[in-house]
Amino acid sequence: MATHSYKELIVWQKSMDLVYKICGLARQLPEYEKFALADQIRRSSVSIPSNIAEGQKRFSNNELKHFCSIALGSAAELETQLLIIDRNYYIDVTDELNTCSDISKLLTALIKSLSIHSLESKN
Repeated sequence: MATHSYKELIVWQKSMDLVYKICGLARQLPEYEKFALADQIRRSSVSIPSNIAEGQKRFSNNELKHFCSIALGSAAELETQLLIIDRNYYIDVTDELNTCSDISKLLTALIKSLSIHSLESKN
């Protein structure tokens, strides 16, 4: 992979921005959700850039693809949790949902790119 650092990946940068937004959102939740849903959204958001970083540092396209797949799952988990917040607490999560969607699209494109690169390497 041409990128030398996960910090250069736009998807990692956007996911770090999302973590910041999610931490702010978690503080808006009712007190009784501080150790349940708030903790869940923080953990699922942190999982996204963490898995991207871990996969990139493995120096293997297959490993990166695997960890990006995990990050994509965490993004879906976070999106679900954001929809729960929207439905139950009427907190506007549009910005967070849009960022989550952008990250999912970037991860999907990266995974597809790594899959194509993997196929080309075999030929």
